[in-house]
Amino acid sequence: QVQLVESGGGLVQAGGSLRLSCAASGRTFSTNGMGWFRQAPGKEREFVAAISRSGTNTYYADSVKGRFTISRDNAKNTVYLQMNSLKPEDTAVYYCAASTKIVVTTRYNEYIYWGQGTQVTVSS
Repeated sequence: QVQLVESGGGLVQAGGSLRLSCAASGRTFSTNGMGWFRQAPGKEREFVAAISRSGTNTYYADSVKGRFTISRDNAKNTVYLQMNSLKPEDTAVYYCAASTKIVVTTRYNEYIYWGQGTQVTVSS
């Protein structure tokens, strides 16, 4: 069992930056690949970024590539999402998740532990 708690969301103007954090507790954090997803009102939850167990490999949705950076600190049991050059269309609830894989995965059904989400609102 892994418990995940996100923080760092908020209101920011377009072009601004935010850094989301996801603190993990429970079973050994470093055994899981991790990911970030987001869900905007009226839309399905979508993949944003993923990182492998070791942190060596990352993968991004095309919509955030070059603007967002996922990273992890296994010593602190924490995964981060640095978001730069934010756009109004990035507005959503952002969820941290732990997968069943040690490698990166974009597949929603391969993530079995989820945080409660943190709201990110980007004003134009």
